[in-house]
Amino acid sequence: MSTPSFKKFNIEAYKPGKSQIKKNKNVIKLSANESALGVSSKVIRVLSDKKISFYRYPDSKSILLRKEISKKYKCNFDKIICGAGSDEVIQILCQLYLKPKDEVVVPEYSFLMYRIYASIAGAKVVFAKEKNFKISIIEILKKITKKTKIVFLANPNNPTGTFLTKLELLELRKKLNKSVLLVVDDAYYEYMKNLDYKSGLELFKKKDNVFIIRTFSKIHGLASLRVGWGYGSKKIINALNVIKPPFNVSQVAQIAATESLKDKNFIDRSVKHNIIYGNKIKKFLENYKIFSNDVSGNFLMLDFSQCSVKANYFYDELKKRDIILRSTEEGYKIKNKLRITIGSKNENSKFMSAVKKILN
Repeated sequence: MSTPSFKKFNIEAYKPGKSQIKKNKNVIKLSANESALGVSSKVIRVLSDKKISFYRYPDSKSILLRKEISKKYKCNFDKIICGAGSDEVIQILCQLYLKPKDEVVVPEYSFLMYRIYASIAGAKVVFAKEKNFKISIIEILKKITKKTKIVFLANPNNPTGTFLTKLELLELRKKLNKSVLLVVDDAYYEYMKNLDYKSGLELFKKKDNVFIIRTFSKIHGLASLRVGWGYGSKKIINALNVIKPPFNVSQVAQIAATESLKDKNFIDRSVKHNIIYGNKIKKFLENYKIFSNDVSGNFLMLDFSQCSVKANYFYDELKKRDIILRSTEEGYKIKNKLRITIGSKNENSKFMSAVKKILN
């Protein structure tokens, strides 16, 4: 009996940061840029108190969550769409805009789902070179053609940890063809306290040819619930609502995300923790000639070019001690580097103790 034929995609499947080492349950996972402090106590409380009707479908329009987002960020309720993680928003955006032979420009080293979803839609993915692992506006503009439909970028960028300044981002939009949609992924914006940085939402709230993506998976600690959102012109949002799955964000996810937006103290503590431990780890590793980007998001990209050991050796030695970092060779094709998430106080302490044992 033969299998009915199906489309074949010439793409490399997304490989997430590893989360397990054999059957060990006490692994320190610093590979997926998850929240260092877990989740807000307000979220835990509301999910415990709420009587959730699991047999009922969730609100397909995520109305209460969108109202809270609109209130929190002073943006238009009708220009918000929610998805099962920001991944789904990226996916339906590609479905809406792209057809075979269209082109999408992405930075050389950027979140892998941009290229994956664009390729699935049949578009050609064009890579713009980075300079010292920073997105280059000049290189992006060089790659624009009449076939370009979308430019995707994350700011700060994953996995490099570098970012475009407010002025650079404004310059890019100004010099891009007006018919090209600029998609700015604000996934890590909460961690950014740099004076020359502004989030995509702050800069382009009123622009119809910029689309903003945000997530609850990082600082809000809701990665397991899969909830994110997008912000764009009413015309784009209305079209996305036609093709999005009807009940894509679960009731539990909507309730948790809504409540997480109300806990400013949790966000402030998370940012403070990230700055303190990000800089502590950065300075600690410099003693071993392992250098990294300045602290921006909740992760660092570690460079082993001046270290006495190679990145792969370091990665394997940490695994033996039940600590997992993210290999940048998988998917990103960046050699002799690793990405580390800033973990909890205990996780960071155990990581630094392990480094001393490996490199001393």
